[in-house]
Amino acid sequence: MKKLSKIWIPVLILAIIALAWWLMSGGKEEKKVEFLTAKVEEANLQNSVTATGTIEPVTSVTVGTQVSGIVSKLYVDYNSEVKKGQVIAELDKTNLMSELNTAKANLASVQSAYNYQQSNYNRYQTLFNKGLISANDFENARLNFQQAKEQVATAQEQVKRAQTNLGYATITSPIDGIVLSKSVEEGQTVAASFSTPELFKIAKDLTNMQVVANVDEADIGNVKAGERVSFTVDAYPDDTFEGSVTQVRQEATTTNNVVTYEVVINAPNSSMKLKPGLTANVTIYTAERQGVLCVPSKALRFTPVKEAVGDKKIEDCQGKNKVWVLEGNTLKARSVQIGMSDGSHTEVISGISKGVDVITELKITDGDIPEMGDGERSPFAPGPPDRNKKK
Repeated sequence: MKKLSKIWIPVLILAIIALAWWLMSGGKEEKKVEFLTAKVEEANLQNSVTATGTIEPVTSVTVGTQVSGIVSKLYVDYNSEVKKGQVIAELDKTNLMSELNTAKANLASVQSAYNYQQSNYNRYQTLFNKGLISANDFENARLNFQQAKEQVATAQEQVKRAQTNLGYATITSPIDGIVLSKSVEEGQTVAASFSTPELFKIAKDLTNMQVVANVDEADIGNVKAGERVSFTVDAYPDDTFEGSVTQVRQEATTTNNVVTYEVVINAPNSSMKLKPGLTANVTIYTAERQGVLCVPSKALRFTPVKEAVGDKKIEDCQGKNKVWVLEGNTLKARSVQIGMSDGSHTEVISGISKGVDVITELKITDGDIPEMGDGERSPFAPGPPDRNKKK
């Protein structure tokens, strides 16, 4: 028994030492290194700017009146289709007719005075030529004739103005279109003393609308005429409408310290779904490339670290932009020329071929806990057991 005890005591001590070493090491398994890759392949890239705007008719005219009076007749209502020159309203003409008659009567009076002064001037001229009257009398006769002539001209203008004002009492449509709004009713008095009262608003063509969008100052530099636009409206949330930028206005608008610029977008409306005043949620595609070779953008940010890649060899190269490929036991860098990027993918112009697998990230498995290489870690993975222990 004593010999047996002498044999097992060293074995037990060795087992205790091995267990203590395993516990102190955290029971970790050997780290495993895995390279995550993605193929170089063709893709469509888009960069866009978002904004909100308002649906408006391309051409709309506000119809008013230049004379005051009572609205006696209305011939159109909301949504009425009108033609250019069509009578759409009339004002009461009683006072305007009175003013015209007064002007005509005044014209007749001064015309009679003019005829008298003309005859008188002709007589005085004959007498003056014969030396029977003085030059002063002749000049007075000529002066009276000139004044009478000017009074006739003034009276004629007054008649024309009264006739014009009478014509203004008949309101006609200036364009072919549709009545969007009506601001008066029959019997209402309109006063044109200081400004032109608005009677109607007429849109020329509702099948061709436009969106006036407010684009933030940080994005306006990328917006240019001709760029493709898509937009939606709350009235038809499942429909996407298409258009293009027709104008980038230079005038800035500041609201609550936010500077925006108006961008005009044409909006064909053959379906007549777009109505004036609707709010449009606009996406302006400032750059688009179709079917270009791309790599994930994070492949361009990947840089291997010797301590993290284990027994793999690293062959670097010169170049501003690089991607890495795994060939056998070697990580090789490829210098590439890049084009546009949409954030998640970047166009590769040269330096690598379609179908090649490029490394996007490094995953290190420490026991059951994955770590992301190149300084990146999965935000959802817990840290290793000893990560937060105090040293």
